[in-house]
Amino acid sequence: MDKAISAAAAADSPALDSSRQDPAGPRPAGGQFAVPCWLMRGGTSKGPFFRASDLPTDIPTRDAILLAAMGSPDPRQIDGLGGAHPLTSKAGIVSVSGRDGVDLEFLFAQLQPTTDTVDTTPNCGNMLAAALPFAIESGLLTPDGDTTTARVLTLNTNMVAEITVQTPLGPDGRYVDYEGDARIDGVPGSAAPVTINFLDTAGSVCDSLLPTGNLRDTVDLPGVGPVDVTCIDNGQPLVIINAGDLGRTGREAAVDLNKDAELKGRLEDLRLTCGKLMGLGDVAERNYPKMTLVSPPTAGGAINTRSFIPHVCHESIGVLAAVTAATAATLKGTVAHDVAFLPDGTDLTVSVEHPSGEFTVQLGLDPRDPTRVVKSALIRTARLIMAGDVMVPRGRWNPATNEPSAPSSQEHQL
Repeated sequence: MDKAISAAAAADSPALDSSRQDPAGPRPAGGQFAVPCWLMRGGTSKGPFFRASDLPTDIPTRDAILLAAMGSPDPRQIDGLGGAHPLTSKAGIVSVSGRDGVDLEFLFAQLQPTTDTVDTTPNCGNMLAAALPFAIESGLLTPDGDTTTARVLTLNTNMVAEITVQTPLGPDGRYVDYEGDARIDGVPGSAAPVTINFLDTAGSVCDSLLPTGNLRDTVDLPGVGPVDVTCIDNGQPLVIINAGDLGRTGREAAVDLNKDAELKGRLEDLRLTCGKLMGLGDVAERNYPKMTLVSPPTAGGAINTRSFIPHVCHESIGVLAAVTAATAATLKGTVAHDVAFLPDGTDLTVSVEHPSGEFTVQLGLDPRDPTRVVKSALIRTARLIMAGDVMVPRGRWNPATNEPSAPSSQEHQL
């Protein structure tokens, strides 16, 4: 049976338990501090997850701990858990929610191998896929059905999603089942499905689905001339460009695009200009908007993509970038629609091709307003990799003074 957790009854329900904490918690360990940590894979991303109660509420101190845990800044992140790539330099922070209609709250943090910034302004749908499994593994939530569904609020952008995981009954009680037949391109093997139903993603960071008010805009790009773009945000702010307009096929391997300095320079020029058009201001130090090259599909999908995040070509595509690109493909008049192959109708299955395969998105359009997306659903997988303590040098966290030895980061104010 499908166990849907009622947020209205959360205060009285044993399913949501904010008091179940590791008795030890963060604690001195020799010359360092031990902080409870669960290393999770979410979709095609990976990073440490923390209970909010195990981290300081002071933002600079919290960020200093995340930087130390990840090993940033260092291109190899040799002194931490980071994987020397933006996709494996991420963190998640989860807590039980006291808000009506919400069960869990998730804060995503994007770190970089070579910088000392902790950016909590963007979304990450891949890491979101691990939020509910983490909550169960860490004792924040106790499942009591063969499946467990929770409403999760992403604090970064106020986005709410219903997430469902499999929680069968074992000899020692119910547990998160990570084994199954679901496959996602970019992750080896198969695993149990994590179903994510986004409830309202339009304008997640921008003011609306089409932040410029147009299905397409024309931008003058130095060295190229006028270039048509679609600026759109259905969970992730994207700037969509026809790959052919920049002299590329859109079928290039990610490794080759990452070596293409001319292309990356032009994409950055476009990104800075379009960021202002989208009402985002100066995005030079932001991780959005993401730049997405589109071209006709080559493997039976609806549209082919090459996604930059924003300066590195993604080896696949992010969850919310796929949702937003699929949305753009359905809207007549966009750059994406020009090259897409889609059936008619308002309930659409959109296969978004990317360098390592494809990503299927289920979209529901309002029959009265085809520009309004009423449903965005997809399947990811997740897995717990390690549970224990991450060791943080004492110089990064002194609870007596609550002072860090690292600079503060960007923080999204809700």
